[in-house]
Amino acid sequence: MNKKNLYKILLAIAGLLLLLFLVSVLTQSQAFTGPLLIAFFILLAFGVRGNPISKGFSYTIMIFAAVSVSMFYPGLFIKWGDFELKATIVPLLQIIMFGMGSQMSFRDFAGVVKMPKGVLLGLLCQFTIMPIVGFTIATSFGFPPEIAAGIILVGSSPSGLASNVMSFIAKANLALSVTLTAVATMLAPLITPSLMKLLAGQFVPIDFWGMMLSIINIVILPIVAGLMFNAMAYGKENLRSKITQGVVYLLIIDGKNLILVQTSDLEVGAAFLQFGKDVAWFFVLPIVAAFLFNRLAGGKKVALDKIMAFLSMAGIGVIIVVITAAGRDSLLDIGLLLILACLLHNSAGYFLGYWICKLARMDEKSCRTIALEVGMQNGGLASGIALEMGRVATIGLAPAVFGPMMNITGSSLATWWRRKSENSDPEPASA
Repeated sequence: MNKKNLYKILLAIAGLLLLLFLVSVLTQSQAFTGPLLIAFFILLAFGVRGNPISKGFSYTIMIFAAVSVSMFYPGLFIKWGDFELKATIVPLLQIIMFGMGSQMSFRDFAGVVKMPKGVLLGLLCQFTIMPIVGFTIATSFGFPPEIAAGIILVGSSPSGLASNVMSFIAKANLALSVTLTAVATMLAPLITPSLMKLLAGQFVPIDFWGMMLSIINIVILPIVAGLMFNAMAYGKENLRSKITQGVVYLLIIDGKNLILVQTSDLEVGAAFLQFGKDVAWFFVLPIVAAFLFNRLAGGKKVALDKIMAFLSMAGIGVIIVVITAAGRDSLLDIGLLLILACLLHNSAGYFLGYWICKLARMDEKSCRTIALEVGMQNGGLASGIALEMGRVATIGLAPAVFGPMMNITGSSLATWWRRKSENSDPEPASA
């Protein structure tokens, strides 16, 4: 039996399982409902890999399978003995952000100078369209306060690595995409808490400085660590440039600790200890890791990229599943309505981002890029913030729903644009 026929058989069995699932729902045979739905998604995830067009959806479908397990058997993803699985969310996010940083370099931020119009317009769209649309949807749908705050949180977050991947698939302006993601992420500690204070403050109490520090810990410091690793492992800059970068990164770490001292009751001794820990984890350790990587693995970037990609995908899956399990009861009450709200939010980002750029007379590739950057938010960061707020089971639900959905819509849109480009000659990118 060849692979092509095997994929067809898997899809056929998946279709049969879906039919049996629907029958079990209609007949209220609860003992079989969960296993049938889980098996359907698993077989579908493998079956779609036989088609080059649908192959890209395999990972997202597998996430649906995992989410189904967490909905039917939430106890598996809430606590193992005395260990609460939600404690894994922040470390996993930090690993993902480190991976993001390890794919970047100091030069990626130079795009602000090279493409000022595209970067400024992209940032403006991202931090206005999504927060305002999120606020409008949250208030219009009449969601409970913490669910509403979660939708606004998604809109107030920067874009993530997924937008870069989709820009590549769409044959968009990849350089602009990487720059926008990098700059938006670095601005997030200031802009995201400000937007949450302004728009979500009426729903839940917002600790501005606490949220800023959470974002710095979850995103900025791991990215700094990744940048440091990249500079030492692959960087082609001279020693002077590397030292300059190191000083900049140390100042970022120091800035975080100054904010901590000024906004908390932390004693001087404890503050110095925390600074030492941050330097050790996010500065010294990446340098040591880069040295060992070059000595032991020969600096093979491809191998590391594969490892980080796997860890990122697995990490995102675990985060979504844990949040789903924690918020299962709330999802059962408002699940369909929340899915609709997230779909509208996501789609509005694509549509408004694209056409505002068209009105600004941006080239086609840059319009596609900014549309994807605006519509595809960093759901992982939003989940981490929700956890730090102590409301992962409520505020964290919208990010958990938004993440898989944007991968489906983003992949579909990017594929459509790619086909369109292959049938025409798109104008060269300029921003």
